[in-house]
Amino acid sequence: MKKVFVCHLNDNDTFQVAGAEQIPLHTKEKCSYTLWTNRKRHLNMIPNFFALEAVDLLYISLMVFSADRRILRRSQPDAWTRSFSIYMPVLCFEKWNANKELLESMLHFLTGDYWQFNFRERQLNEYETLRSNLMGKSKQTLAASDFCMLSGGLDSFIGATDLLTNGKKPIFVGNYNGGKGVSVYQNKVINLLSDHFGYDVNRFFQFYASPKKGKEDTTRSRSLMFFSHAILLASGMVNPVTLYVPENGVISLNIPLTIHRSGSLSTRTTHPYFMSMLQQLLNNLELPITIINPYQFKTKGEMVRDCLDRTFLENNIQWTMSCSHPDLGRYSGETEPSHCGCCLPCTIRRAAIKFAGINDASTYRDINYSTPEHRINLKSYRLGLKYYHEHQVSPLMAIQLSGRIAERHQDFADLYVRGMEELANFIESL
Repeated sequence: MKKVFVCHLNDNDTFQVAGAEQIPLHTKEKCSYTLWTNRKRHLNMIPNFFALEAVDLLYISLMVFSADRRILRRSQPDAWTRSFSIYMPVLCFEKWNANKELLESMLHFLTGDYWQFNFRERQLNEYETLRSNLMGKSKQTLAASDFCMLSGGLDSFIGATDLLTNGKKPIFVGNYNGGKGVSVYQNKVINLLSDHFGYDVNRFFQFYASPKKGKEDTTRSRSLMFFSHAILLASGMVNPVTLYVPENGVISLNIPLTIHRSGSLSTRTTHPYFMSMLQQLLNNLELPITIINPYQFKTKGEMVRDCLDRTFLENNIQWTMSCSHPDLGRYSGETEPSHCGCCLPCTIRRAAIKFAGINDASTYRDINYSTPEHRINLKSYRLGLKYYHEHQVSPLMAIQLSGRIAERHQDFADLYVRGMEELANFIESL
């Protein structure tokens, strides 16, 4: 059954649809976010008010994330795929109507669900009008031709380190939602980069966004929300912008190692097909922002090995977070977030650091896969690798499993092989 949601962004918007759930994003009644309210003076350093198309995209991403969290996958006939109808007010009605099918296809690929959008025109609301009158009037404004996503993870830390070592002056954008695991590590990474490179802390932005009373935990749609915050800020520059999304290419391919990692639960955040659709959407919206993953053809281990400041990385690698569940330790009495050591992201992290041959001072709850759940994880990794080796899986076919790869097929296939061998070498050493 299709679930219908109506978004509101203005107090005088009385639009209704029978049987639909109302989501008043402007009141934050059902979704909490800090875009307009967190560190207001900081936001005023952006030289221009944001492009209206980027404002629309930000709210669309918040609305999608809110809907995603509110409907349980297990309640569906196939225990997975959902169908959404979103009634969305926008500032740029004609452009969004023209890109409706592209947006719906992009979200279908990202989440595995079916999305239908019905747009209607709106005007700037109170927050937006106030901000539009203030932005660019700060004594200090920020200029940038480069932006970079900063998650607090190992890949983004390497990406930031390489950019700053190369003399780039990017604005970094981070997001977090729920739990303190991500925000703690983001804050630490920001402080490390600022201190080591003497970099202005005003060039780091962090935003929080989380639907209230969310029930569904797969949350694949949140990556669009992460991108949308950076796109919004970048649209306030006076010049074209390059948005760097640093993530190792093996993860971006999203090739399932085991049956437990297949399907919509496994992320497609930086899959080349999704990135190409997002770039096409930005082009169609006439937003001069180019998205680049500079590590598209590197494994995580190659990223660690080739970092331009390896000493800085090795001394601080323990302050980056890769775990998919950093806050779970609180159930056993831990007070600080940490790596479990056994989930697939942790395992790939450990394999990468071993490959690069550097010391790993990170804290892992279980380095030996000693609990029953973790032993099951390890067994599934071994079975996946055994299948890969015994069945001589074709890399050229494997790279197409999670989405269409339109070009550079052999480069992607070679990357996949190197990534599997990197993981196999670690698993065999246990």
